[in-house]
Amino acid sequence: MPTSVTIARPESQAEQLFLLFHGVGSNAQDLVPMGQRLSAAFPRAFIVSVQAPYLSDFGSGFQWFSVRDVTEGNRVQRVREAMPAFVETVQAWQKQAHVDVARTVLIGFSQGAIMALESTRNAGPLAGRVAAIAGRFAQLPTKIAPGTVVHFFHGKRDLVMPYTRTLEAAEHIAALGGDITADILPLAGHEANAEIITLLIERLQNPVPMRRLGDARGASPSAEPKKL
Repeated sequence: MPTSVTIARPESQAEQLFLLFHGVGSNAQDLVPMGQRLSAAFPRAFIVSVQAPYLSDFGSGFQWFSVRDVTEGNRVQRVREAMPAFVETVQAWQKQAHVDVARTVLIGFSQGAIMALESTRNAGPLAGRVAAIAGRFAQLPTKIAPGTVVHFFHGKRDLVMPYTRTLEAAEHIAALGGDITADILPLAGHEANAEIITLLIERLQNPVPMRRLGDARGASPSAEPKKL
């Protein structure tokens, strides 16, 4: 059975719940350092690095859905089939932490980011905030769950998941009236490095801008933030 890692559990009632979701072929231990930094910044948060439920197709680690022979066409169905287990996992941790939807933050890297983003399609919100690092939507949504803020982070040198996926998704959600921030880091690759984690903490500590595409760093020659 997959083993998630509880990184922080406050002695008193938790003010927030942070759930971290790793990439395909990895495991819950991979995001423990991120969780430890979040714990230092949010000392009253309940923080869990969640392990995906299925063994990876590629010999090590775990996955939410198979990426073997994945295409733009079949990815949507694979994510749809994996989503009930994802939702059930989030709700189980909310129950254990005694934290409601509004105070829940889903943080995903790569495939974990895909699952977190796709969960915003639900008619009812699953979390108050979703942070996607080096991720994408399986398919751009036609609407976004009300009350959910989405934070995007992506390295411009990402050779696994093109950063243009984040730009496209951020523009799209903003056009739908959703609340978002987006940070493109010009020197980062397919990773959740220290700079991204620092930005993540800053975004989560600050009030949420309304319908704004945040610092799209390196996204254009001028690298100027674009406000929507």
